[in-house]
Amino acid sequence: MTRVYTLVNQKGGVGKTTSAINLGAYLGVYGQRVLLVDLDPQANATSCLGIDKRSVRTGMYEVLIGAAPASPHILHNPRYKLSLLPSSPALAGAEVELIEVEHRETRLRDALAPVMDRYDYILIDCPPSLNILTVNGLVSALNGVLVPVQCEYLALEGLGQLTQTIQRVQKSLYRDLKLRGVILTMYDSRTRLSSDVVAEVRKYFPGQVFDSLIPRSVRLAEAPSYGQPISTYAPESHAAQAYDALAREVLVQDGIPTPAFETTR
Repeated sequence: MTRVYTLVNQKGGVGKTTSAINLGAYLGVYGQRVLLVDLDPQANATSCLGIDKRSVRTGMYEVLIGAAPASPHILHNPRYKLSLLPSSPALAGAEVELIEVEHRETRLRDALAPVMDRYDYILIDCPPSLNILTVNGLVSALNGVLVPVQCEYLALEGLGQLTQTIQRVQKSLYRDLKLRGVILTMYDSRTRLSSDVVAEVRKYFPGQVFDSLIPRSVRLAEAPSYGQPISTYAPESHAAQAYDALAREVLVQDGIPTPAFETTR
């Protein structure tokens, strides 16, 4: 069974791409076949995995407009235990080109359908905005939406708007759309603010916030410049341990207590 999760937050800088990459990497560590879909014209997920976005000749843009199938353009990195459908700045043009296209909201879901059975998890990294690309990501979230929330006051703003967007998509395009969980990022145990934000988010989303807290981390910030997930760049760091714990939490909630999981607790 393939599980498809979309990571979305219209606010930038909340750790969305970082979470998509590192959650995916640790799911791979635990034996899952993982595809990361870079649905952002900024192509940060692509760059963070060591791929020059300017060198991507065929990727998410061509797939979304129907000029190419997804399968031949998926890149696999056995070291990181991740596959990637890369993006490039050309994807920004899709927003305009899809305006007049029939069934434009389901283009991504239709494009991924032929490769679904190859993966256990598909993680879709959306742009930090609420546009047609994000709508495609939401409609493709067959198993729910993951919302990274930075543990700072301003990060709380916009959650209501995001919730309303999810509800509108649920009502008009995909009635089974649901919130899978909230990932709390950039947590600083030294500050009361972080603890207050954690409490507030858990109050706002009762029972829907992951226990694992992703800390602020220099090592986590460094990893993209080396084109690596934290699982290979600094596996002993606190951030690595946090994403490891998040991946295990997701697996257990999904009913996948694998032998690898049991032996690493």
